[in-house]
Amino acid sequence: MSTDIPGIDPLLALRAPEDPACDVFLTGTVFLDIIFTGLDSAPVRGTESWARGMGSSPGGVANMATALARLGLHTSLAAAFGDDHYGEYCWDALEQGEGIDLSMSHTVPGWHSPVTVSMAYEGERTMVSHGHEAPAPAAAPVPDRAFPHCPPRARAAVASLAPGRPEPWVASAARHGARIFADVGWDETGRWDLDALPDLAHCEAFLPNAQEAMRYTRTDCPRAAAHALAERVPLAVVTLGAEGAYAVDGRTGVSAEVPAIAVEALDPTGAGDVFVAGFVTGTLADWPLADRLAFAGLTAALSVQEFGGSLSAPGWAEIAAWWQRIRTCDGQDPAALERYAFLDDLLPAAARSWPLRRAVPTIGFRQ
Repeated sequence: MSTDIPGIDPLLALRAPEDPACDVFLTGTVFLDIIFTGLDSAPVRGTESWARGMGSSPGGVANMATALARLGLHTSLAAAFGDDHYGEYCWDALEQGEGIDLSMSHTVPGWHSPVTVSMAYEGERTMVSHGHEAPAPAAAPVPDRAFPHCPPRARAAVASLAPGRPEPWVASAARHGARIFADVGWDETGRWDLDALPDLAHCEAFLPNAQEAMRYTRTDCPRAAAHALAERVPLAVVTLGAEGAYAVDGRTGVSAEVPAIAVEALDPTGAGDVFVAGFVTGTLADWPLADRLAFAGLTAALSVQEFGGSLSAPGWAEIAAWWQRIRTCDGQDPAALERYAFLDDLLPAAARSWPLRRAVPTIGFRQ
């Protein structure tokens, strides 16, 4: 990431000396992502397909960590890194390139990095992954902090919930004041039982997609599902794909819906992570619910126009460039522009001349 781009701290007005140094804590698996784009169709057995675009970048939990860091949040990641060139590249890209705190992370001797190959075509993707579970570290990387069960004190933490698999660190983070934001994956058991997600009780916000939300709540409408989930968590956010997102604040009863921004998607990898990062940013900054949804949707829309997960996560330079460009395009709906007018208070005038950040899409050229 270019170091000459001025940063915006969305929490600047809220910071106090006694606040934790970490804004958001994450833990999970870091993959090396190799992404092919520009395929006209799915690969056909027995043939060779050539892609018009290719990139490599840290993936997995690194997608979320990068998206948060590029939005100006102090981000701490606890993860295992492979003892290979892939692991070295991912560590350097995250710590030196993105400014992510890796003091809770560690390199595992003799363990190779998990790898995902992603092929994007027709607005969708197909992925092939390989990896082995990382062994637990022999000793805590920080005194009195056993990775990853005792995370650092943080404003927030992001977790991925899985049925029947509570993560001890989630309860620990919540006890120490972190606001927990969680998404969830497809329930391979087919039970779709909210009671099988015990960490949900610690969550500030739950952000499933429409299909997940409806299955977990036994409803046939994603908006009804959001209201049902708001009885279990303070904030329920349901992503609606091309329709945008719908959210309910269970404490106040306030709901909000924001349509998606129509874009031509190059690669959807990591878009869900970017959406969560945008929503976390707006929530920690105490923005109105509708502004949080609009900002999350905007960052996700910008991300799918570039290839790769962490490669495509937008920073403030991309957001500023979009806002400047969209206001000068002919035929814009004034009501739609008004939806994003809150960006005027976030983006200084100097933002208009910021250069765009574009990560180098390779494991690394020789210096």
